[in-house]
Amino acid sequence: MKNSKQNKKTPQENLWTKCKNCEQIIYNKELEENYKICPKCGHYFRLSSAERISLLTEPKTFKECNAKLSSVDVLGFPEYANKLKAVRRELKLNDAVVTGEGMMGAHRFVLCVLEFDFMGGSMGSVVGEKITRAIEKATKRKLPLVIVSASGGARMQEGIFSLMQLVKTSSALAALHSAGLPYISVLTHPTTGGAAASFAMLGDINIAEPGALIAFAGPRVIEQTIKQKLPDGFQLSEFLLQHGMIDIIVERKKLKSALIKFLDMFKK
Repeated sequence: MKNSKQNKKTPQENLWTKCKNCEQIIYNKELEENYKICPKCGHYFRLSSAERISLLTEPKTFKECNAKLSSVDVLGFPEYANKLKAVRRELKLNDAVVTGEGMMGAHRFVLCVLEFDFMGGSMGSVVGEKITRAIEKATKRKLPLVIVSASGGARMQEGIFSLMQLVKTSSALAALHSAGLPYISVLTHPTTGGAAASFAMLGDINIAEPGALIAFAGPRVIEQTIKQKLPDGFQLSEFLLQHGMIDIIVERKKLKSALIKFLDMFKK
């Protein structure tokens, strides 16, 4: 799996990665062959949108849609325009989500993947618009929908235009549901804020990766607000599964096969 980001490391540095959890040095080839999971401690490294698409779709079947849509600085928020230019240049993406159509096993489906490295995967007007168009495409073409979330929430630089996307995406999903078409939501680390409060938690099946933070407000914010110590593992995938907030936790290397089984089930 190739990363969409430009690599600025030296050739020697490109050979190794230090795990942020166990601090062990990992040979990059070994890390990539293990689905970007630390072979020493099981820590999940974040996948880029390109890596995630490669993981879930059959080779050369994914066709991107609405790639040229890009946000504008409608509010004149300080430094927002410059930040957009910089991250677009670095990632070669116009915004924080990639949408399109592809094959997974024998299933043709519509896929949306949020890119966390693009301003924290934040949901601005273009992210909401692209996701809504993808949902509408799935509804029109009678295809199943999969959304892979990795987001810090609504994009504050767009104010109310960002918050509008919560309603817009949720309304489009309601139409998809009324049409009897399946939507599977895949929650990765982190899925928070406006994304968690809208499309990310509305799946017919909500799947999470192990150890993912899934929340509206993060644990530090809640602790500071209520002045109480939260339980260990609060708002992580395992905590949410135990309390009935998600349906299943699936290891990354088994995710594609699990999704195919669920789509088989819906088709029957």
